[in-house]
Formats: sequence, C-alpha cells, structure tokens
Amino acid sequence: MNATTTTTAKTDIGLAEDQRHGAVEILTRLLADEYVLYTKTRNYHWNVVGPQFQPLHEFFEEQYKQLNEMVDEVAERIRALDCHAIGTLAECLEHSRVHEHPGHYPPARDMVSNLMADHETVIRCLRDELETCENTYRDTGTKDFLSQLMIAHEKMAWMLRAFLQGATV
Repeated sequence: MNATTTTTAKTDIGLAEDQRHGAVEILTRLLADEYVLYTKTRNYHWNVVGPQFQPLHEFFEEQYKQLNEMVDEVAERIRALDCHAIGTLAECLEHSRVHEHPGHYPPARDMVSNLMADHETVIRCLRDELETCENTYRDTGTKDFLSQLMIAHEKMAWMLRAFLQGATV
C-alpha cells in the first residue's frame, strides 16, 4: 500500500508521518473492503429472486446506500490524514479482505448469509485495527472513526442475521 502524502506543506496534526501512514494502511484495506461489500450488496439488490424479492430488494438497497456513505467517509478520513485514497476497482480488489464471486448468483438465503459473513469479517478486522490505531500509531481520531464504523457493521450484520432466522428466505 502506498500511503503517499498529497501536499508539500508539512502536515502538523500531532502524528508523525509514519503514524499517519500506518493508520492510512489500515484505512486503505478498509476502504477496499467497504467498496467490495458495497458492490456485492448492489449486485445482490439487482439479482435477488424468489418469494422474498421485494423486501430483500429494498433491504439490500438500504444497505448499499449505507455502505456508499461509509466508502466516502473512509476515503475522506484518508484525505484528512493527508494521503491519497485508492479509487479504482483494481486497487480495491487488490487490498480487500472481502471477496467477490463473479458470475455466481446464489439463492436469496445465500445472498443474505454471504453478506452477513462479509460484515462479520469486516467487524473482526476492525476490532484488531482499533487497538493498532491506538497502541501502535497513537491515532485516537482514526480509532474512534473505526469504532463507529464497527458499530454500523454490527447493526447491518444483526439485520442480515435476523433475515436468516425466518423460514421464508
């Protein structure tokens, strides 16, 4: 990951360059995860079929809209640390810990299960990265930012899990 600084003026926000770049490496992986998860959720929104089509179509739309906001917030946090945010699909796929399955259109229940598992992957990664941001990079701003994202992913995973508890999906 290349956490290049964007300006020639010295950034003086109480973090050394290596601390900022360390936090940006974490944020870059997260940005990739968020973007791949956004794309996957949008794909499922378009391609869901079955008796639960309408509620799942709408539910996936709500979730991809939330993820779209999260993508933007993560990229802006990277910029606030005076580094470049990745912005291509190739870069996102290279850095993401969430995986796509091109050409595969699973049944609705599997879509929900896949998205839940992806959110749980992001949550587990965030738990570890919160500590790294605070203890290694001493960046409490990014730690707090990541904590709020983790809470949002926990809620999204809970909602997906609730769908799986029904017998009609």
